[in-house]
Amino acid sequence: MMLCFYFLTYNICVPQLVNHGMSIEFLGKIRDISKQFFELPLEEKEKYSKTSINPDGYGTDYPKNTSPISYRLFLKIYPEEERSLDRWPKDPQNFGELLNEYGMEVQKLHDFIARAMAQSLNLEEDSFLNGYGVNSEMVLRINYYPPFADVDRARVMTRHSDASALTFLLKDREVEALEVLNDGSWFKVPIIPHAIMVIIGDQIEIMSNGIFKSVEHRIRPNLEKGRISLAMFCSPDLEKEVGPLKELVTEDCPPLYKTMKRYKDSFEQYYIKGLRPISAVKI
Repeated sequence: MMLCFYFLTYNICVPQLVNHGMSIEFLGKIRDISKQFFELPLEEKEKYSKTSINPDGYGTDYPKNTSPISYRLFLKIYPEEERSLDRWPKDPQNFGELLNEYGMEVQKLHDFIARAMAQSLNLEEDSFLNGYGVNSEMVLRINYYPPFADVDRARVMTRHSDASALTFLLKDREVEALEVLNDGSWFKVPIIPHAIMVIIGDQIEIMSNGIFKSVEHRIRPNLEKGRISLAMFCSPDLEKEVGPLKELVTEDCPPLYKTMKRYKDSFEQYYIKGLRPISAVKI
């Protein structure tokens, strides 16, 4: 795989990948079929609604009696046996087939990047992948952001870093709306229609003992246009103990983070308080 990287600025690692093996036509189909789902009548989308015990499906994650900043379709891709197939839309046609193919392509991309990151630290190439455990997760969140007038509220409410290890983001091909934080300043992420953005999540920061930094980002909504994005969250097995890799812990560089299971479970608890979950595991 011959990847090319575009970086947002010279001193912040927010790569947008091209030459990733997926054609611009294929990415167009993924965006189009996602948009078609959100254009369905509400009663059709609600056939796939999430429940109080299963987050998979259609809905919004914002409090009742507020204007949602976004609507989402949340689908577990891997482990395959944990898919909630009753939440995979039958309409549009070929939705499941296309999303399954996209999941396989992103998994190959993820493994390539994770190995390259390990090699860049002079580690065995599977060091991060082995740290994920046997049942590593891939979860797809397809977002629809309607036009939204309260830009400041959206920016505050959506500021976060991802609880994943790595996130692969396919952005809208027309509407620019993502901002990332670097050295106290926010930078717009430009549109590159054929690129996939790689976002380092908290669990790679933990596993790398702080060498790779998770990226804080936020949404800057558009007043007039809605947009679609697809975020694939790649994470360790929930029951795997995740902590700094032992090869990266020395006398001169002690562990900076605690070892813990089920890191993602702490995300909501801290996020709703406006805090970063990773602050809870820092030593």
